[in-house]
Amino acid sequence: MNNTTIITSKQSNAPAINSTAPDWLERQRGDLVLIVDDVPDNVAMLHDALDESGYTVLVATNGESALQRATQALPDIILLDAMMPGMDGFEVARRLKAAAATAHIPIVFMTGLTETEHLVAALDAGGVDYVTKPIKPKEVLARMQVHLRGARQAQGAVQTRRALDAFGYASITVRVSDGRLMWQTPLARELLAAYFGESGVLAPAPVLDWLRRHVPAAREQQIEPPRFYAELGARRLSFALHQQIGAAEPEDLGDGESSDWLIVMREVSDLAIIESMGLNFKLTAREAEVLYWVVKGKINRDIADILGASPATVKKHLERVFSKLGVETRTSAAAMALNRIRALHPHWEL
Repeated sequence: MNNTTIITSKQSNAPAINSTAPDWLERQRGDLVLIVDDVPDNVAMLHDALDESGYTVLVATNGESALQRATQALPDIILLDAMMPGMDGFEVARRLKAAAATAHIPIVFMTGLTETEHLVAALDAGGVDYVTKPIKPKEVLARMQVHLRGARQAQGAVQTRRALDAFGYASITVRVSDGRLMWQTPLARELLAAYFGESGVLAPAPVLDWLRRHVPAAREQQIEPPRFYAELGARRLSFALHQQIGAAEPEDLGDGESSDWLIVMREVSDLAIIESMGLNFKLTAREAEVLYWVVKGKINRDIADILGASPATVKKHLERVFSKLGVETRTSAAAMALNRIRALHPHWEL
């Protein structure tokens, strides 16, 4: 474990955090559905039912045309017949899931095969669900609404992640019940490794402890909880609880323990502060570093550990700092440096 310092900020008065989409927003009219079936009667029945419900419908009658239309149109959901001549539905699903452009599209299998091995094969091929033949349009519509809502939430999370990356933020999603990292951006992976060491598939223990402490208040009071901070040298990593991802599981009794939470991370470096102290007080780079840690309240032994030097060396640097600043004590040096920092960097936090 490295020398990471853990701190927590005071309660924030920030606006309410984002929550999951309301239940009534189950489906946007105009969702694009691709029906893949080689039986005209099945296609006609589903087409009419979907069209009446406000969906836009595309049709493919074989595996090859299904792949082509899915790639070109990128439907919101696919209703896929499992058994077709030539390329069957299982192979179609595998190819769609193997392609980056279509991997996100939920696939609901339609099958007359009810044996467990066939149903398992449908799910293994990438299907999110299945309906058995003869098709019941109301059942299909109900299943579709569930998976379309889930797909929109997942896509929204991806878009949020990309937007955060573009502005220099890192983000992770943590499942509270077991601490599992459900996903993380490349930048987040690098930062977690730097501050906490290799964490593998689990969130670092201090982060998980902070998350579990504040999830109930985040859900019940709808306010942003105190941020969590970790320090590594002159670098500081902040963690902000952003929003709950998806609905809680049925066994969730209201405390958020079974849900996933999006955490936004931002690293701030005080290297610019150290550099400005060196320029303003005509200090060497190492003298500026020593003064910085004096301002942060560190004793010589702590500073030596941070800088990889001996306490005696730190003491010599500090004596030269006192001379250049015209002071005799570390308290006076810290006060002078802090006043100068706040004049140059008004928003800097000690």
